[in-house]
Amino acid sequence: MTLSQKTLSKCLALEEFVGVYVDVKRPGQLKGCPISICPTPTIVLHVTKSLIPRASYPIWLRLLQEAKMLRDTALKNIMKHIHYEDESTRYLCICSVNKALNMICCWVENPNSDAFKQHLPRIYDYLWLAEDGMKLKVYEGTQAWDTAFIIKAYCTTDLVHEFSPTLRKAHEFIKSLQIPENQPDHENHYRHRSKGSWAHSTLDNGWSVSDCTAEAIQALLMLSKISSNLAGDPIKEERLYDAVDCLLSFMNKDGTFSTYECKRTASLLEVLNPSETFLNIVVDHRKSVECTSSAIQALVMFRELYPGYRDEEIKKCIKGASKFIESKQRKDGTWFGTWGVCFTYGTFFAVQGLVVAGRTYENSSSIRKACSFLLSKQLSTGGWGETYPSNETEEHIGSFNCSFYFNYGNYRNLFPIWALGEFRRRIVAEKKRNQQACLF
Repeated sequence: MTLSQKTLSKCLALEEFVGVYVDVKRPGQLKGCPISICPTPTIVLHVTKSLIPRASYPIWLRLLQEAKMLRDTALKNIMKHIHYEDESTRYLCICSVNKALNMICCWVENPNSDAFKQHLPRIYDYLWLAEDGMKLKVYEGTQAWDTAFIIKAYCTTDLVHEFSPTLRKAHEFIKSLQIPENQPDHENHYRHRSKGSWAHSTLDNGWSVSDCTAEAIQALLMLSKISSNLAGDPIKEERLYDAVDCLLSFMNKDGTFSTYECKRTASLLEVLNPSETFLNIVVDHRKSVECTSSAIQALVMFRELYPGYRDEEIKKCIKGASKFIESKQRKDGTWFGTWGVCFTYGTFFAVQGLVVAGRTYENSSSIRKACSFLLSKQLSTGGWGETYPSNETEEHIGSFNCSFYFNYGNYRNLFPIWALGEFRRRIVAEKKRNQQACLF
């Protein structure tokens, strides 16, 4: 069945708004939410979008007419960048939000264009039929991220001989997801280097991410310590060096790590963020504790196995990144989590990074405070939990990327395996030490 644009618009209006659509006061819709999960537009943006056009519309109209050539040039340049991302991601785009926007722009440019037609079949990559109906995913998947975590979880159990076929398949899969080359002409399109990195999902996505790269490096280095008869052939040294080179390229001047690119300009530019959906998208200035921790863990592990490669740079990076993590600890002993269920998640990553950098319960007040916090929040069931509004209230509840929420289906399985495997490994090691002590 084909719907007209008018009918489709009415259907969407009924789905999105409660009440009669013409009576909806759209500027007030966001304020009506009990807890806003979206960034509030700044005063600067309100002035730009509202006051100036209303106060001087005839002037703006005249200027636009006189500057039509400039406007046309700007629109062509915008479409050039849209087509670049479409083509470099095979029409997936970085996520579902801008895929929809890019697709609309291609349709406006030419409804019969090949670009628009290429977009259509990739809509299905974002659709997910769940138990309670059809969903639209934020990413088209989390393949690289989940696989790296699952490998790490399995490796901590010391039971790899029982899961050899699984590990071999996962090993080949994670190697196949490494991005082999930079995107063509990437610098002129404001893209960070991607050679040697991993995206959050697949090669088609193509957007290199610092912590995804770091977690993949860790997984590959763990597998390289296992017999190839069990885990398969290790990644080639040259490709591993490419991965470390790319990871180091994400480092900011102060030794911290952002997400998709280094900090390029002042964070003040974020006042022009027009999305009302995502925080920190104009400038990737949020120096994430999680991304920085993942980078530390990868670089410490790499330095142990390959001590001669860019050793001084890596050493300096680990030192600076560790100090950054310590500086971000809150008075109650926690760290704010940007990419997960908030304070427990952030603290989990922060402690991991500090421990591999040499901090212990005995020599680090940061570790002691973190342990005190975690123990104080343990539930009567023995576990820990937070809920999503934590990001907005900055109280001990939880969230994802500071503005929207994302369900990782594998987390419910991989984290218990990881925790129990780590616990078992330490208990067995302690038992062996006690037995050896008894012999003497």
